Amino acid sequence: MKARVESDAQGRRQVYEACLEPCAIEQGMRIIGGKWTGSILWHLQDGPVRFNDLARMVGGASKKMITERLRQLETQGLVRREVMATAPVSVQYEITEIGRSALGFLDELRKWSEELPQDIHAASRP
Repeated sequence: MKARVESDAQGRRQVYEACLEPCAIEQGMRIIGGKWTGSILWHLQDGPVRFNDLARMVGGASKKMITERLRQLETQGLVRREVMATAPVSVQYEITEIGRSALGFLDELRKWSEELPQDIHAASRP
């Protein structure tokens, strides 16, 4: 945090606590805030999941979008990808310890969302 001092129209000084760019919230949202990211991590919490099974679990997301998110999560170290030597070849994904560390606040987010009035959910739909 960085303190910033400004004067208002009457010459009164105001002190503001400003986040340095990017602040920790923004950094976290850049990692976990992508569409479907939280859902993907949530569905990987019980163990490795094959891609097609994960695609079915994350209803509403295209396979292309899931692939993009999984690549991001793998690059960031939140998910591990394993190519299985089966016929046909299949791929499974597993959450890493870093990814697992997000599950606590994702569960809190889930609880918070479940407690919201339905009109808030309705207003947030595209």
